[in-house]
Amino acid sequence: MPITTEGVSVTRLAGSSKLLRAMNESAALAHLLDPGMLTRADLRELTALSTPTISEVLRRLTEAGLVNVVGHNSGRPGPNAEIYDANPDAAFAAAVSVRDIGPSGAPSVVAALCDLTGAVRGQIESRVDFLTTDPQTALVDAVAQLRSETGTPPERIRHVQIGVAGSYDPGTQTIRHVDVPGFGRPGLVPQIAAALGTEVGVDNDVNLAAVAERKRGVARDAEGFALLWLGQEGLGLAIDIAGTLLRGARGGAGEIGYMPLYAPGAQHRKHDLQDLFGGAAILELGRENGVEGRTPAEVVRAATIGAPEFCTDLADRIAIGLAAVIAVLDPYLVVLAGPIAQAGGETLRSAVTAAMRRAAPLESPIAVTTIDDDAVLLGALDAGLTAVREALIAAIREGYHA
Repeated sequence: MPITTEGVSVTRLAGSSKLLRAMNESAALAHLLDPGMLTRADLRELTALSTPTISEVLRRLTEAGLVNVVGHNSGRPGPNAEIYDANPDAAFAAAVSVRDIGPSGAPSVVAALCDLTGAVRGQIESRVDFLTTDPQTALVDAVAQLRSETGTPPERIRHVQIGVAGSYDPGTQTIRHVDVPGFGRPGLVPQIAAALGTEVGVDNDVNLAAVAERKRGVARDAEGFALLWLGQEGLGLAIDIAGTLLRGARGGAGEIGYMPLYAPGAQHRKHDLQDLFGGAAILELGRENGVEGRTPAEVVRAATIGAPEFCTDLADRIAIGLAAVIAVLDPYLVVLAGPIAQAGGETLRSAVTAAMRRAAPLESPIAVTTIDDDAVLLGALDAGLTAVREALIAAIREGYHA
């Protein structure tokens, strides 16, 4: 039985003190991770903690290797104040994106590594024949190559985020609706995690593009948005509700390409949205309008210069899919993203806006992504880095519970 003082358990007091220290340290680390580069005075203002408490917190975080002194502030009276920042080498996040099958006929694996501050340390890309190469081997090798090229110790990579053109069911730990051979195999994700010896997250590639759009794109300040992905091959939808992605019960929310477009009992061939404005449909529409291009993106880019009829036809098709999205979700913003949207730019956005006015009495602002880089890979890095930072903060609190 623990000794008590005035009816209060000493054990409980000690536990409360540990929890308080953990909360103080995790709060300080969160601020040093974002925005970072802070003095003791800055942290005192942000956390409302006393100067002695802030000093003790910084001492503990520094000894743990999570925080460094990176400079001195000479712009204030008195002794120069030390400037603290998160130690970039304390932990790393890796991202691996399995891209759509391109003109070469082979998927590509793109991987990148970032440090705790979010700075990208390395990136690689390789073509992989998944008919002869096991997905586990390909992804583990990609991370190993990143480690080798950046000189990163394996134990410092705390999370690997995988992006796939499919949906991930966390209940069964299985990737579904995926066309790349081998990725639908039950047990694949746990096997990859075991081989890498770290936490592994899996998400739909369009969801990850939305993560990037939320952090660094046109939807940065939106209360919520729907992102329609127009890929070289497939279509996808991501639904952001106040910063939280709607993934569905089995990770399948957003598989809009499967939405049927025919009446029950119809005799003609069954169609879905993929048949209407997926990559193959865009190439066919280009041939019908005399617009040349090796890829759907090239066709759309060429059409924006001198084929207004093509743009109108494509926009009318896209409006059919968007009408269903807007009618159900009524999003604050619709973002057109992916290679086709990037190729179409403002011309396509204007054409889709006009097509929506013709198609249905529905109103949602439409924008084109402002991300020129690989949005899926950027989103995977953002998601992976968030997971690493949250794990570090949780570890501080769990350490005091031990």
